[in-house]
Amino acid sequence: MDRRTFLRISGAVPVAGLAAWPPADDWARLRKRLAGPLFRPGDPGFPEAKQGFFTLYDDRTPAAVVGAARVEDVQAAVAFAARHGLPVAARSGGHSYPGYSTVDGGIVVDLSRFSGIDVRPDGRAVIGAGARLEPVAATLAAAGRVLPAGSCGTVGIAGLALGGGVGVLDREHGLTCDHLEAARIVTADARVRTVSAVAEPDLFWALRGGGGGNFGIVTAFTFRTVPVADVATFKLAFPVGTQAALLAAWLEWQPSMPDELWSGMGLGAGHATLDGTFLGPEARMNELVDDLVRRVGTPPAERGARVLDHLGAMRAFDDRDSRPGPAADRAAYVGTSRMLMRPLADPGAVAGVLTRDPRLGTIIDAGGGAIARVGVRETAFPHRTALAGFQFLHGAEAADGGEAEARRSVAAARDGLGPEFGTTGYVNYLDPEMPDWAQAYYGVNLPKLRAVARKYDPRGVFAFPQGLSAPRSTVHIGDT
Repeated sequence: MDRRTFLRISGAVPVAGLAAWPPADDWARLRKRLAGPLFRPGDPGFPEAKQGFFTLYDDRTPAAVVGAARVEDVQAAVAFAARHGLPVAARSGGHSYPGYSTVDGGIVVDLSRFSGIDVRPDGRAVIGAGARLEPVAATLAAAGRVLPAGSCGTVGIAGLALGGGVGVLDREHGLTCDHLEAARIVTADARVRTVSAVAEPDLFWALRGGGGGNFGIVTAFTFRTVPVADVATFKLAFPVGTQAALLAAWLEWQPSMPDELWSGMGLGAGHATLDGTFLGPEARMNELVDDLVRRVGTPPAERGARVLDHLGAMRAFDDRDSRPGPAADRAAYVGTSRMLMRPLADPGAVAGVLTRDPRLGTIIDAGGGAIARVGVRETAFPHRTALAGFQFLHGAEAADGGEAEARRSVAAARDGLGPEFGTTGYVNYLDPEMPDWAQAYYGVNLPKLRAVARKYDPRGVFAFPQGLSAPRSTVHIGDT
């Protein structure tokens, strides 16, 4: 039990009085230690500094936002939070679905100033934890390199890589975390550690798929990249009413495709789309896609194909049809996920679940290929053998029925799919209402991940509602 909780439960200090903790002098000393800014409630810039991507959490009020400008700032923030019993969370892209990077009454460590991208002659890239995917892709492309990663340009590299990192090249090249060679991290004792396969390998293992925020605050990554190549892309839009046929055909077709071909579906009550990439000739891609169309049995209402450079392909996939609303700087929607672990007994029934609510959208990403060639226990990412990942999204604006209705809808899809999906989920799509969430996100790797969390964060400095660290039990209070 930390000091704040003890004081609240004991009644020694009214809840409102906790806003005055820690004392102003301690905050002043912290401010002097920082090279970057410190934003506190009432300060100019605080309302903007505390915002994440999702507008749903704008009512949360951190005790402070540390605009970290150097590693020493991160160390100071972690030490301060540990000393005073405050929650602490890192923010990279701010896309945490439950808003865990906007922590009420705690310290947000804003890593946006850690945005450097250094591409070395040997093809390795050292990337700051605050970099977003769009500048990462653009900088690498200019150097003739690619890091397999997601396609949403505003997502931060840190959260993506720490949870695994799925994208349109992963069947050929593997997950983002499979390309991680080293990471610089500030752990709960405020130490800076550089971890790799040979330096603290247990922590390095955990950072490759063990989820963001669990083991410390990563400030930089070293990735192995691959040579850039042109990408043939395709997009099909099938008539409404073909959702079940498309799902059934795709589940037979995609596993038989070469690793060079990745595809993803967008399914909803009013749409049935398929788009994808092929690292090969456009003519060969069209032959493979023709095979899918024959299996569906209904020609697409729209069909397109073009060859793009990798950066252009990423941008083309940045706004998938089933996303609730256009791409924007900020948004209000909720999401959850399941992983398909074996062939569906009844694709039609699953399609029925996914099209029941006209405001629900589902994005389905292909698995297999290079993802499955890494052992389930080789990295912390547990879903190596999944055939596909399903992400369910629902707008949460008042016009959509609000957050409560959105969560009800995505939960109905999440829990109505059948035994083929099991207790599974993708940690980068955290759902605060996910049943048995720890098993769903970490599977067979859960015991080892919890052991690593206990080793590096024994007092729960980085504890949060769906984190692996045990809740904080003992905190030493002292001067900053």
